[in-house]
Amino acid sequence: MPGRLLFPPRRRERVAAAGLASVLGAAMLAGCSVADETTRSRGSESPSQTAGVLLPSAGMAFDYQIGEGYAPPDGVRAVSRDREDAPAAGLYNVCYVNAFQTQPGALEWWQDTHPDLLLRDDDGELIIDEGWDEALLDTSTAARRTQLTEIVGDWIDGCAESGFQAVEPDNLDSFERSQGKLTQDHNAAFATALAERAHEDGLAIGQKNTTDLLGRHRAIGFDFAVTEECAQFDECDAYADAYAGRVFAIEYEGEGDVSFEESCATWGDRISLVLRDLDVLPAGAKGHVYRTC
Repeated sequence: MPGRLLFPPRRRERVAAAGLASVLGAAMLAGCSVADETTRSRGSESPSQTAGVLLPSAGMAFDYQIGEGYAPPDGVRAVSRDREDAPAAGLYNVCYVNAFQTQPGALEWWQDTHPDLLLRDDDGELIIDEGWDEALLDTSTAARRTQLTEIVGDWIDGCAESGFQAVEPDNLDSFERSQGKLTQDHNAAFATALAERAHEDGLAIGQKNTTDLLGRHRAIGFDFAVTEECAQFDECDAYADAYAGRVFAIEYEGEGDVSFEESCATWGDRISLVLRDLDVLPAGAKGHVYRTC
């Protein structure tokens, strides 16, 4: 996915207590009691709490700001921002983490510090997601997944420390681009470890794309979904059914054949839909696009 050119930050201490405190504080800022029922009616403006983490509500107005944070538009109740950005005060904040591939600009760091965690083909060459020029991370063995969990887990700790309420680990579907080197089971196992880490930190965790793993979302530990172009691929209902409408869905301007008006008419009453520009530019930048249903 598009995003700022970031390098892995310094290691951080585990912050489970701080993460839970930020969750409870955000609940108060959002105007909801921490004693709320586990689920609320569809379309509620307030999050709900379950299993020690704060869940988003179906229908929360949402903005996808992983390119760069900016003042949320009026009415927005939830945002997703890069892990190096600050959360938006008083809103439900989802922390973007590129968990299964290298973030653009960070490949050299991986090559210098963890070359064995980069996925390679039979000739020893890096396997690259050509769409975003990101090298795939190697989740194929338990030992490598353990190492990756320590690295990515530190970033998740940082999300909690910064005051986010949830995390979205991107590129869960990297197995599709792995030239057969990775399987669904490999990535599901890594995602399970990340879900455990997020929950220890008091964070909810969102499934990012790939309907192939929807049937395993409970076993993995996912709490909600963040999807890209589910309308274009006729997948929105599948996510909505799996997550009781707790779905943040991003459509991109000029991509696909389904108009945003059609998307809203079909799914706007079930999930949180937003139209963004492909480069997820901040407000005021040329080419910035933001619309909701």
